[in-house]
Amino acid sequence: MRRFACCYVAGAILGALIVGGAGRLDGAEPAGPSQADASERPRARELGIRVGILAPGANNAVTDVPGVLVGHCTVWEGDDVRTGVTAILPHGGNVFQEKVPAAIVVGNGFGKLVGISQVEELGNLETPIVLTTTLSVFAAADAVIDHTLGQEGNEALVSINPVVGETNDGYLNDARGRHVHREHVLAAIGAARSGPVEEGAVGAGTGTRCFGFKGGIGTASRKLPEAAGAFTVGVLVQTNFGGVLTVDGAPVGEELGRYSLRRLVEPDAPEHGSCMIVVATDAPLDARRLKRLARRALFGLAATGSSMSHGSGDYVIAFSTAEALRVPYSGGPRERHPTVLDDRALSPLFQAVREATEEAILNSLFRARSVTGFRGRTTRAIPVDRVVEICRRYGVIGKPEE
Repeated sequence: MRRFACCYVAGAILGALIVGGAGRLDGAEPAGPSQADASERPRARELGIRVGILAPGANNAVTDVPGVLVGHCTVWEGDDVRTGVTAILPHGGNVFQEKVPAAIVVGNGFGKLVGISQVEELGNLETPIVLTTTLSVFAAADAVIDHTLGQEGNEALVSINPVVGETNDGYLNDARGRHVHREHVLAAIGAARSGPVEEGAVGAGTGTRCFGFKGGIGTASRKLPEAAGAFTVGVLVQTNFGGVLTVDGAPVGEELGRYSLRRLVEPDAPEHGSCMIVVATDAPLDARRLKRLARRALFGLAATGSSMSHGSGDYVIAFSTAEALRVPYSGGPRERHPTVLDDRALSPLFQAVREATEEAILNSLFRARSVTGFRGRTTRAIPVDRVVEICRRYGVIGKPEE
């Protein structure tokens, strides 16, 4: 049985494609395509874990940044295919015709990020951002080109720079089979919506692992106070990396006995992997300032216990949705002098992205359910009850309100 579920960000199923054969898909453990029981698993704040000092947005998600849309397509086939696609749109219009300022920062470059050089050169983004599995980035990039060519107003285009990131889900997924295809990418883009974002083993996070537990998609946001501009910073992550898990300062990975370097005595201990981080903000930032913001997202990654190991592909893609900074493809003045924030106003945004990144990674862990996949391998969800007990013991849960 071959199925894929294309999900609204709130988790509703758009549709499924079934092609021959026989199989099982019932939403019970291990998780099915829509991660049907994920609502039973809490987010960090629902456990009383409050990262940082800034308040989250309404949904505590990247979609709290006005205009940002997220869609998933989960590909779950038979016993061996556990993968998918997650699409992030900076706005609901024609992104090629209304490009947004963007920047990319490389934490550790063991990855296959398509489109990085043009973003680096021109400082803007002209397609949706797509996340998927490593060996499917090139098929996904081709699908993003198809999506862009098919939009009204793009009939004469002969050059497009798709941006596609990845992490390697080959432990739980038959990666060599390259099961992500054009229809999955287009479905994820078509499913993109505002509002709550489905997290955990969904979309591009279906087959990923993090800190030796089931990883996946996570998101969070921070809203600056009025005195700092009232801007919003949102983060979405695809987690698939190792390290020594720390939850708001509590040494959870050590306490649970699963952390990097244990591979010296335990070959299957978590070590390598990758983390894709997408940062959105409505603050008026140009590419240079967005790069400064993106670098601070890596502090949030480090705060959870990652050291960006040799085999880890860690990238941050940051963009601004400020309409005044959009770059029209055709027309408009030859000289542009949009107003951007002064560098001295960036520090609150740096704090916001650091906090949102850390919390998004934790949400990816807490929301993910156990998954059994390729060759019968199983990666278990992090035991939330144990995490709560450890966090209480270290004063993370129950700390005074700021």
